[in-house]
Amino acid sequence: MTAIVVSPLSRIGEMAVRHKAREMITLIAKEQAFHRPAVIAAERHLTLQMNDIAFKGNDTLIAPDDAHVLRLIDFAREWDQSVPLLIHCWMGVSRSPAAAVVAALALYPDQDETALARRLRTVSPYATPNARIIEIGDRLLDRKGRLVSAIKAIGRGADTDGNVPFVLPLTDMAPF
Repeated sequence: MTAIVVSPLSRIGEMAVRHKAREMITLIAKEQAFHRPAVIAAERHLTLQMNDIAFKGNDTLIAPDDAHVLRLIDFAREWDQSVPLLIHCWMGVSRSPAAAVVAALALYPDQDETALARRLRTVSPYATPNARIIEIGDRLLDRKGRLVSAIKAIGRGADTDGNVPFVLPLTDMAPF
């Protein structure tokens, strides 16, 4: 069993190499340009274009929606877990931590949401998971509001400059 590496855009190359990641999920605004690290297989790189917003969106801002989260869940379930999965967004604080939590629950649905949220807070005092991604993931994974409550219970993360990658073990039992 392995883990999910959560990173800001500025550190994806370094994190991919350091953790030997070969698969990556990108959650980034449509207009933001970036280069996929060479160690990430093109066919195992999912890009989800969305803004870091918790409301429905408008003409210029794309909100996370069911289609985004379903693609995230499907991609995570196809990951072979032989090496860490890299998930990133612009700062590595909101969209990517939310995606990491949803992916962990999709892969290991028997785990407790409160324990998962506490594990997230332990490995990242800065994470403030995007509420919309969490709400959609909760519903799509049939968590009956427990994931939303657990993430709300850990509260907003500490302020950061967005240069704080972290590793989220998939379960409490993960040795990573």
